Amino acid sequence: MKITVCIGSSCHIKGSRQVVEQLQQLISENNLKDRVELAGTFCMGKCQQGVCVTVDNAFHSVSPDTVKDFFDKNVLSQLA
Repeated sequence: MKITVCIGSSCHIKGSRQVVEQLQQLISENNLKDRVELAGTFCMGKCQQGVCVTVDNAFHSVSPDTVKDFFDKNVLSQLA
């Protein structure tokens, strides 16, 4: 599974750094380093919806406050 987080200026302002840090922690806590690749990219073209995140090319809008729910619904549930 590949998770890509936009780190462009608009998403950065909306908290992409915190999103990346929380995802790194959740991946580590759940022992998924060998099953989940976390990557960064620049603008995905949906700046109004940021922080923009894709999971295997499926688009999601995530904020630092919603990372845990996003991870549970879109990562853990698919890997279970």
